[in-house]
Amino acid sequence: MSINNQATPDIIHTPEKLESLVKKLGRETVLAFDLEADSMHHYREKVCLIQVATSSEAYLIDPLALADMSSLSSLLTNPAIRKVFHGADYDVRSLRRDFSLEINNLFDTMIACQFLGEREVGLAAALKKRFGVELDKRFQKADWSKRPLEPAMIEYARADTSLLVALYRQLEEELKVKGRLSWVEEESGLVARAAVADREKTPLFRRFRGADKMDGRTLAVLEELLKLRDRKAQMYDRPPFKILSHETLCALAENRPLTQAELHGIPGLSAKLAERYGTEILKSVAKGVNTPEGKLPRFPREERPKKDRVLMERCSRLKLWREAKASELGIDAGVLASNSLFAALAACAPRDMAELGKVGVLRNWQRTVFGEELLRALSAGG
Repeated sequence: MSINNQATPDIIHTPEKLESLVKKLGRETVLAFDLEADSMHHYREKVCLIQVATSSEAYLIDPLALADMSSLSSLLTNPAIRKVFHGADYDVRSLRRDFSLEINNLFDTMIACQFLGEREVGLAAALKKRFGVELDKRFQKADWSKRPLEPAMIEYARADTSLLVALYRQLEEELKVKGRLSWVEEESGLVARAAVADREKTPLFRRFRGADKMDGRTLAVLEELLKLRDRKAQMYDRPPFKILSHETLCALAENRPLTQAELHGIPGLSAKLAERYGTEILKSVAKGVNTPEGKLPRFPREERPKKDRVLMERCSRLKLWREAKASELGIDAGVLASNSLFAALAACAPRDMAELGKVGVLRNWQRTVFGEELLRALSAGG
């Protein structure tokens, strides 16, 4: 199933064509979007293709051929046009990072699936269940920066959005029936405001999986190795993981080899890699090992509040309420309310709806629909 068996779409690659498309799409009330990037192939990932679809047609926009993408802003910010994405967080951040584009009236179909209690919330699963369509994922990790795009890649990109509007309409109706449409709209709005992280000012080890379990000396070595990997990745325009793997960096940081002989046996460090980077690896390890004790990095840890029996009992009652309510609604408990929300509620202990409304992390839909129940759960212990 596809959009009216539409022929292979033209790729929008000139300012004139983009302006014409924006004008045409400005008359729509619902538009579906998706992006393709090149994060698996280059040092700095970038948006390489933007797919946009109506209920009957799909279009592909080539941002690599366009110096200015600002004309898309009139579509993306128009509150009268619903913008449909599936798993929008990455797309929102990418559009803001690469083109300073913001989105108003966003609807995330993945969030909609979660609030409808779907077991599988990926786009492929949703389309297969509802339309019997199997998405071809051959090009999911392709290098979308290459030009010209293969015909099969163009069809793959078109297919990703061709049924998004139809999916949205189904989900919207089901959410209305269950009274949960406003829940998804609020959550989608929060995703639309997601910020782009400023990674330049953050130590590299802060983004390294498992670093929170390492001691200061190991972190010092790891940070130097990560800096080396990052320099090489930038030099060769490759993703950092293709220079040295996560497993290899862990082993180097923990074993701290100081001689060429000690590099042998490090997982993932082939003889070729040891020859290419060995000298610089050893220098990086030595620099980390020789970091003065007072300058060793530490992984930031939130200070754990002292155990408070009253707070713990409040959280326990809230969690019991959540389990029962989530089961009743047929959705995942984590979708209904987070543990961080419960910690905030337990600490604030609001006594009425007015005080409950001052708890900043509480969503409007949670307060409106479940506020009285939350207050009762909090006060049940007296």
